Amino acid sequence: MIRIYRRMKAEGLRSKMILQVHDELNFSVVPEEKSRVELLVIEEMQSACTLAVPLIADAGWGTNWLEAH
Repeated sequence: MIRIYRRMKAEGLRSKMILQVHDELNFSVVPEEKSRVELLVIEEMQSACTLAVPLIADAGWGTNWLEAH
């Protein structure tokens, strides 16, 4: 999460990470930044640590949390 925050800030993104719920992160994303934010978050989450099994991240989108699932 810290690396995501730092990358978003360094890349000048206006989108914001607003909430963590267990193993999920919730963002408020500027529509024009959708693909950049999705790629950034998936890259950072999948490379967060080295495991014996692959660490897979995905993204869901919606105007609220329910729609994103």
